Amino acid sequence: MRISAPLKNRSESTPRPPAALSAFLALACGLVAANIYYAQPLAALISASAGLSAQATGLIVTFTQLGYGLGLLLIVPLGDLVESRKLASRVLAMGALALLMMSLAGSATVLLLCAFLVGLGSVTVQILVPYASYLAAAPHRGRVVGNVMAGLMLGIMLARPVASLIAYATSWEMVFRLSSVLMAALVVVLNLVLPKRLPEPGLCATVLFRSMASLLRHNRVLQRKAAYHACMFAAFSFFWTTIPLLLASAPLALNQADIALFALVGVSGAVAAPVAGRLADKGLSRPVTVAVLAVAGGVLVLGSFSFTDQRLELALLGGVAIVLDFCVAANLVLGQRALFCLDAALRSRLNGLYMSIFFAGGALGSAGGAWLYSRYGWQVSALAAAALPGIALCYSLFDIQPGDTSPTSTSPQR
Repeated sequence: MRISAPLKNRSESTPRPPAALSAFLALACGLVAANIYYAQPLAALISASAGLSAQATGLIVTFTQLGYGLGLLLIVPLGDLVESRKLASRVLAMGALALLMMSLAGSATVLLLCAFLVGLGSVTVQILVPYASYLAAAPHRGRVVGNVMAGLMLGIMLARPVASLIAYATSWEMVFRLSSVLMAALVVVLNLVLPKRLPEPGLCATVLFRSMASLLRHNRVLQRKAAYHACMFAAFSFFWTTIPLLLASAPLALNQADIALFALVGVSGAVAAPVAGRLADKGLSRPVTVAVLAVAGGVLVLGSFSFTDQRLELALLGGVAIVLDFCVAANLVLGQRALFCLDAALRSRLNGLYMSIFFAGGALGSAGGAWLYSRYGWQVSALAAAALPGIALCYSLFDIQPGDTSPTSTSPQR
C-alpha cells in the first residue's frame, strides 16, 4: 500500500483519502494510544512490585500522562517543521525502548521515569492525527478525523481489558514487553506505507515555538475547546483510575479478569468519534458539545449512588462507563475538527497545544482520583469527577463566540 506522491499535492486534488491508508492510520493510532492506558487497571500490581504506597498508586498513570503532555507541547508542534513520517517513526522508536525498560524497572524511581518516557513516545499518535487531516478537503475533514479517532479511541478503551487479561494470564511486565515488540514492528511499517508530508517552507524552530504562546493567547477556538476537554478528560481519568480500585475492593471484590471484562463495556463509546465528526461537518458542533458535557456530568452523579444488590451496582457502573466514554470520544473529535478547519500551516501546533492542555487535566484527574478515593471513598471521587464537566458546561453556556471555523479565529498565522 505504498503511496509515493507527496501528501501535500494529493490533498489538493483528492477529497477523501484511500480507504486502506485511512484504516492503517486508525489502526496505528489505536495501537500507540493504548500504551498510555495499560497501567490504569494494573496500577495496584505495578505499585506493589515497585514498592509504591496506596496513595502514590495514581502516580504511575500520572507520570505517563505528564510525559505525554510534555511531548504534545514540545514534539507534536514539530510536525509543522519536520517531515511527518520521519518525526513519527523516530518518536515511536523511543517509545518502544521505554516500554521494554518499564518492564525491567526494579525500583519506583526507575519505574516512574520509564512511565514518563512511555508517555513521551506515545505522542506519535498526535503526529499522525494532523497528518490524517491533510488527506481530506474541508467538507470531509470531520469524517476523516472522526474515523481515525475512532481507531485511537478503540485503542484507548481496549487497552484496559487487554492489559488486565494479559496480566491475569502471565504478568504485568508481559503487557509492556509485548507492546514494545508491536511498536518496533510499527516503526518499520510506518516507513514502508506512509507517503511523505512536506511542511510549509520558511519556518524555523524559534519562530515555531514563539508562535505557540501567541496562539494560546489569541486563538479563541483553541482556548474554548482545550478548556472543555481538559475538564472532560480529567473526569474520564478520575473515573478510570478509581473504578478498578472500587471493583477490586469489598464487597464487589472482582479479580483482574473480571475487571477486564468490565472495562470492555466502555469500548462501545468509540462509535461516538465518527458520529461526532459527521455532526460537526453539518454545523452542529456547539449543540453537541453542550449535550455531551451535560450528559457526562449527569452520569457521573448517577455513578456515585451505591446499592446493596451488587449486580445492580455493576450494571449502573457499566452504564456510566459506556456513556462517559461516548461523551469523551465525541468531545475530543469536535475539538480537533474545529482546530483542523483553521490555518493548515498551524495544524500541528494547534493540535499540540490542545492535547497538552487537556492531558494536563487528565494527569491531575488521575492523581486526584486515586488520592480522593484512598481518603474519602468512591462517592466523593465520583462527585468530584462529575463537577468537572459541569464547570465546562457553564463555560460553554456563557462563553458565546463566533462559529468554530470562523476565519477571525485563526490569528496569529505564524
